[in-house]
Amino acid sequence: MSEQPSETDAIRARYARRPEAVHDPRYRMLNPAVWQSVQERQRVILRLFARERVAHLSTLRLLEVGCGSGGNLLELLRLGFMPEHLTAIELLPERCAQARHVLPAALNVIEGDALQADVAAASQDVVFVSTVFSSLLDDAFQQRLADAMWRWLRPGGAVLWYDFTYDNPRNPDVRGVPLSRVRALFPKARVTARRVTLAPPIARAVCRLHPALYTLFNALPPLRTHLLCWIVKPLP
Repeated sequence: MSEQPSETDAIRARYARRPEAVHDPRYRMLNPAVWQSVQERQRVILRLFARERVAHLSTLRLLEVGCGSGGNLLELLRLGFMPEHLTAIELLPERCAQARHVLPAALNVIEGDALQADVAAASQDVVFVSTVFSSLLDDAFQQRLADAMWRWLRPGGAVLWYDFTYDNPRNPDVRGVPLSRVRALFPKARVTARRVTLAPPIARAVCRLHPALYTLFNALPPLRTHLLCWIVKPLP
């Protein structure tokens, strides 16, 4: 148990070194590279729900691990999820406060370490995790978090996963999570995956020329850097 606090502290330190998205023009929604990647991810998620025959998003119980400032949950609300069925967990107090400020009061926002969160087993239809595991550099910590998420899911539920697969040589605070690692973290799952998101440096460069170039370059699968996975917990 001694490694858990040290990795949690390291996560806080890694995020403290990162510029806040609201202050960095590279991550603002007015940037064509950003809004196109967000809209692409939304389309893929909606197609995924349609393929899995999810007819009523308003009835699904969803928990997001590492909700940040609440942006993903705002998107899910617009897609049809209901706030009283949503739960968010965020480690960093300042981001947790921002999430509580922008999200409906009926949405439960939990501040603290997800491994210590009071979440009932088999209580969730979906556990959503977006660009979280790429910031966890300790393999054992990754596995403990994956095990906790798996425990929270009901049989037949699924983890909705979005993260990048390649290491960033300019940022030692992150590492890519390939599909083989996703499968290793959830060995009992049925995993379907789709490669999405034009590599951000390429997206920013081509969108400076014209926003339409995002779609053109994103048509080349090797230039997509992220995985969107649907990780299903089998029925008994």
